[in-house]
Amino acid sequence: MSHFDLSSKNKQIEDYDKQTLEPDFWQDQKKAQQVIRAKNALKDIVDRYEELDLQLNSLNDTADELKSEFDEELMMIAEEEYMDMDKKFENFEIQVLLSHEYDQNNAILEIHPGAGGTESCDWASMLYRMYTRYAEKHGFKVTVLDYLPGDEAGIKSVTFLVEGDKAYGYLKSEKGVHRLVRISPFDSGARRHTSFASLDVMPQFNDEIEIDIKPEDLIVETKRASGAGGQHINKTDSAVRMVHKPTGIVATCQNGRSQHENREECLRVLKSRLYQLEIEEQEKKIAQIKGVQSANEWGSQIRSYVMHPYSLVKDVRTGYETSQVQSVLDGDLDEFIFAYLKSQIQ
Repeated sequence: MSHFDLSSKNKQIEDYDKQTLEPDFWQDQKKAQQVIRAKNALKDIVDRYEELDLQLNSLNDTADELKSEFDEELMMIAEEEYMDMDKKFENFEIQVLLSHEYDQNNAILEIHPGAGGTESCDWASMLYRMYTRYAEKHGFKVTVLDYLPGDEAGIKSVTFLVEGDKAYGYLKSEKGVHRLVRISPFDSGARRHTSFASLDVMPQFNDEIEIDIKPEDLIVETKRASGAGGQHINKTDSAVRMVHKPTGIVATCQNGRSQHENREECLRVLKSRLYQLEIEEQEKKIAQIKGVQSANEWGSQIRSYVMHPYSLVKDVRTGYETSQVQSVLDGDLDEFIFAYLKSQIQ
C-alpha cells in the first residue's frame, strides 16, 4: 500500500474544504454540488485506506507474536483477520479504480442486435436480462427508457437507465460487441449459430453539464409507446423521439407517464450522448498524440460466450475467462469488470 499517496489525497481534501468556505461558494449550485461530491468520494477512499492501514499494523503485531511463541488459537484469529483484510483490500482497490471523472454517475445502457434476425434479437434479450440481473445483485435500480420488441422473439432495441453508486464506473467496461455461440433454439436442424449484439454505455448527465442544443438542430417526433405485453412501459401517445441533426444522434423515451416527462428524459439522454461523443473524441486525440492504438473502439468485439461445443466465456481484452456460462448470463460479471478495471491502470 506504499504507492498510495495519502498526503496528496489529504491535500486535495483540504483544497476542497477551502473552496466550501469561500463566501460565494453556494452562488453556483451546480459547481458546489460537484465539489462536495468529489470531496466526499475522496474522503471515503482515505478513510478506508486508514482503516486498512490500522488492520495491517494489527496483523503485523500478531505475526510478530506468533514468531516468538506459536499459539494455535492466535493463529486461527490471525487467519480470520487476514481473510477479512484481503476482502476489504479488494473492495478498496475497486474503489480506487473507480475514482475517475463520471464513475460516480448513473449509467445509460443501450442494446442493439447485430445481423441475424431472430437469433440476434434473442441474444439481445439475453444480454438485457444479464445486465438487469447484475443490477439487481448490486442493489441498482433499472428503468426502461425505450423498448422495441423483436418481430418473432427477443428485442430489436432497448435503452435503460441503471441508477446506483458508481453504476457507470462498473458498467463502462461492458461497452462493445458481445458474441454468442450456441445451438439455436430457433433452428429445427439444431445447428450451431453465432450471434452478435452491441452494447453502448454512457454516464447519465443531468443539469451538471452545459450543452447548448439549438431548437433548429432538433427534430422532435411523438408516437405511441410500445412494449412486450405492456410490462415495460405505459402504452400511451406520449413517446418522444429526438434527432440531433448535426450529429445524427437519436434519443427515444417512452417510460414517462406524460409527453412532458418523456421530452425531458429524452433531452437528458441526448445531452448524455452528445457529451459522451465529446469525451470519446478527446480520448481519440490523446491516443493519437501518444501514438496509442486503441483495442476497445466502439464496434469491436469484447467478449465471447460459447455454449457449444464447450462452455466458456472469455474477454478478449483482458484474457479473463470462466466455464460458468450460465452464472455469467445470470449477472455474475464482477470478475470480468474487475479484470478490465485493473487492465486500465497505466
